[in-house]
Amino acid sequence: MVSHYQSERWALFPVNKPGLNLKTIWSRMNGMEHYISRPSPRGRPRSFDIDAAIERAMDVFWSSGYHGTTLPDLLAATRLSRGSLYAAFGDKHGLFLRALDRYIADALARLDAELDSSRSALAGLRVCLAGYVDRTSGANGKRGCLVVATTMELSAQDSEVNERIAKFFRALEARLTVALTRAQQTGELAKNVEPASAARLLVCLVEGLRVVGKTSPARATMQTTVEILLDRLIG
Repeated sequence: MVSHYQSERWALFPVNKPGLNLKTIWSRMNGMEHYISRPSPRGRPRSFDIDAAIERAMDVFWSSGYHGTTLPDLLAATRLSRGSLYAAFGDKHGLFLRALDRYIADALARLDAELDSSRSALAGLRVCLAGYVDRTSGANGKRGCLVVATTMELSAQDSEVNERIAKFFRALEARLTVALTRAQQTGELAKNVEPASAARLLVCLVEGLRVVGKTSPARATMQTTVEILLDRLIG
């Protein structure tokens, strides 16, 4: 019995056409089927390091902001052609989101290392806050924080950006809450301090330090600010 699909194929090659016979038709149909089912060749594989391109773009956005960064700036920094950049990231906004994701992932990985459970909770918090003092002093402080800068520039009108930043702040607060809870369990936290509330306070402190750091305050000032708050948290 000839299937519906086969009958449609036979219709393409009428047997009464001069020079065609059943053997020729079957051979042509098999060849056509092979041609149709063959996957179309893919484009050339990317010949660049996509992670390195994101890293370089992140540095440009970090220094100039989203609106202050032009497409030529990104092409020069990533060393990509316009076509390669659009093929890999879609557009400038797509590349920016990848760069912001990278910055946030790096920040959380660093925080996880600082709050490593192999050291005491209080020691981890001290390492974490010392890192913020480093990042808000001198040239590091002048450069500022990509998350803080992006919050001010885009968060109010860009829902994708706002979602990422809000998620980052929640993750930061959650990690600090865990560390402060550990400190409470080992008697390192003052009796009247509630871990979740203290974590929210620390988030406000450290992100505030990133803003103040843009004005080049003395390192000693930043260190004193951190120590004053920490002294009120520990038992």
